[in-house]
Parts: sequence; structure tokens; C-alpha cells
Amino acid sequence: MAEKELLQQLHVLKSIDLQQRDDIAQDLQQSIRLLIVTQFYPPDYAATGQLIEELAVQLGKMGVRVRVFAGQPGYAFNRDSAPGFERSGRLQVVRSRASQIWPHRIRGRAINGFLFCIRAGLHLLKRARENDVLLLTTEPPYLTILGYLAHLFFRIPYVCLLYDLYPDVVVELNVLKKHHWLVRFWDWLNGRIWRNAQAIVVLSSTMKDRIVTKCPGIASKTIVIHSWANPDIIKPIDKTSNWFAQQFDLEDKFTVLYSGNMGRCHDIDTILAAAEALQDEPIQFLFIGGGAKRRISAEKALSLGLSNCRFLPYQKKGDLPYSLTAGDLSLVSISPGMEGLVAPSKLYGILATGRPVAVICEPHSYLRQLICEAKCGEAFDNGDDRGLAQFIYRLAHNALLAKALGNAGRRYLQSHFTPEITASQYLKVLVNSVRTRSDR
Repeated sequence: MAEKELLQQLHVLKSIDLQQRDDIAQDLQQSIRLLIVTQFYPPDYAATGQLIEELAVQLGKMGVRVRVFAGQPGYAFNRDSAPGFERSGRLQVVRSRASQIWPHRIRGRAINGFLFCIRAGLHLLKRARENDVLLLTTEPPYLTILGYLAHLFFRIPYVCLLYDLYPDVVVELNVLKKHHWLVRFWDWLNGRIWRNAQAIVVLSSTMKDRIVTKCPGIASKTIVIHSWANPDIIKPIDKTSNWFAQQFDLEDKFTVLYSGNMGRCHDIDTILAAAEALQDEPIQFLFIGGGAKRRISAEKALSLGLSNCRFLPYQKKGDLPYSLTAGDLSLVSISPGMEGLVAPSKLYGILATGRPVAVICEPHSYLRQLICEAKCGEAFDNGDDRGLAQFIYRLAHNALLAKALGNAGRRYLQSHFTPEITASQYLKVLVNSVRTRSDR
């Protein structure tokens, strides 16, 4: 639909009765042209890219015309390239060339992200007017500036999807000092980007608290939309019927699973301390993934003589329904000081597996309320390895309790965090963003 016709339809929408408005709103969502800009997208195994793919597919099913601009894979399995253009129904994917300068170092990722931003900016410059609304992620962290520039020059509405809160993350990790000029400039720029955005989507209530404290004027347009998992893809599988559990000899052992990134934002030390306390029990700790702390954690486990700890690399997305259900209890952790700066997406896949979950986090974490409402496990303070070890021991000797907690978590996911539920929340944000454009 031409831009002029879309704006006329929006004006008409204001002056009709509720039923007619619903009918036209349905037509409106099917005419929206959405551009999603994100550096990571499958076949990359980065969780953020996989979630964006699922969101894009679901929005396409709802009638939105979706174009994704992403980079070539940087973290895929045995693949250094993917098709430059793909189309499936209402979804198009355009992949730009990607730089791989020191991809596992902070400076390298910053440079690669900056170069991706330039390519994304050139793409927007050529095709900005073909889109009704933009959705920009924080992969890389400064990508949202393109939304601000597109709005400034082309008056296109944009929505920011904040996975992590920068520059606060780099300050908390002591990469930069709080009063460094770059931090102060970044905060100032964030304020301009957020104030001009049609909406800011964050992944947790504590993240919303953080950004509203920094920029009070955006509270009304900051929306919490959790991540999700597809319970039709990730289902409970008994370990006796699970090839992954059989392949790694996990069938007859109570297995505590940590699956995902082992980065600077994740508390692995508390988990290893609990493993040390339980090393004489028939309990296995399985770590699957990568990240800055993976090698250090594996070396620490070896130095402590923890024969009950095993480390495996990231698994293919198609294998996740089996690797995630190879455990009897799954772990989620956030390092001290990182609450509200990051939000672990791994939790939702855990809920889908029908396995209980133990969360290691700060006392004020949103995760505690979620775990309490779902009745799917327990939460522990950072450093409370004793409490964690006791919980693991209790579940290892009480299969009925473990099953009840896991089933409760899956039911909670099915009623709160499915792709359909989450995509509907995003769709509402997008429709409102396009509507607001017509008021200006």
C-alpha cells in the first residue's frame, strides 16, 4: 500500500465506531511494511538472532510484510556465508557482508558491529521510504542510532528493542569508567534516541526501571515484552527416549544443565562451587555453550578435580529440543550488578522442556517473581552455593517434586510466553507506532 493511502486510512480510523475500527485495524496490520535491523540472524546460533527469526516469521503469519536486514553468519556451525537474499511468504531476509576482526574479543566485536552499522545505514539510505516502521535491536549496542537518523531525515517511526542496556554493561564490567567521556556521550545519545522513538521494548521490569531512571520522560512508551519459546518445538522428552542423553551417557545420572552463553554477565562460580559440594554424589553438571568464561570455568573445574563437570560446545538449533531435555534441572544465572542490564533468554526454553529451574541472581531480580508465579523452581543469591547444592540434592532424591515443578513451568510458558502471545504484543506496538505517525 502506498504511504499516502496508509496515512489516509489511519485518519479515517479515528472517526468510526469500535467494530469498524477493529476491521480497519486488521487491514492496517496486513499493510504494514516492517524493517527489522539486527546483526545476528540464523544460521548464526546467537540466541538474539534466533528469537528475531521466530518473531519475524510469526509477524509474517499475522499479515505484516517483514524485511530483515542482517549480517552474514559469524558464529554459525561450519558456515561462513548464507544467501544474500531469501524470501518466504511475507518475510524477506537481506544479508550484508560481515567483518570478523577478533570476533571473540570486546574490541573486535565493537569494530565488527560498527562496520555492520555503516552497511545497515547505507541500506536504509537507499530504501528507507519503502518501510512504514523500523524495529532496531541492540545487536550491535549502538544500532538504534540508525532509527533516530531515519526518523530525523525521513520521518519514519522506529521502535527500539533493548536486549542489553549500554553503556551500563561496559561500565559494570569495568571496560569503561562511569565518568568516561564516551559513557557520558553514549548516555546523552541514548536519551535523544529513546525520546524520539515511538516505543522502547525491554525484556524485563528491572530493565524498564533502569532506563526510566536515566530518562524519566519515556516511561509511558517503554513496554516490557518478555522473550519466549515455542512449546510445539521444545517439548518434554524422557531421557530414555532422548538420543542426546544416550550419546553423552546421561540417562542414569541426575543431570544439572547450564545451556547457553557463559559470558561476563553470568555467574558460573556459584555453580562450580555447588558442583564441588556435590562431587561425591551421583550428580552430573553439564555445561553447553561458549563465551568469555567458558575456558576459565573449564580450567577451574579441572584444577578442582571436578570429575562431575562436563563442557560441550554450542549445539545446533535443530538439536536444542534434545540437548535441553537431557538435563533433569536447568540453571539460569546473572552476575552481581547486572540485574536490569541483561535478561537471559535461556529461561523460556527451559520452561518449555518441562524441567525445573534454579536461578542465581540478586534479591531484587524480576526472575524471582517469575519463578515464584510459575512455581517451577527456586532462586538463590549470588554466592549461595550451599543453598543451590541443597536444592539440587533434594530434587535428585525426589523425582515427583522435580516433575511437578517442571510441569508447572511449562504450563506457565504456554499461558504467557509463546510466539503467538509475544508476537501479538509486538504487533500492537507496531500498529500504534504507524498510527502515531499519522498524527504528526
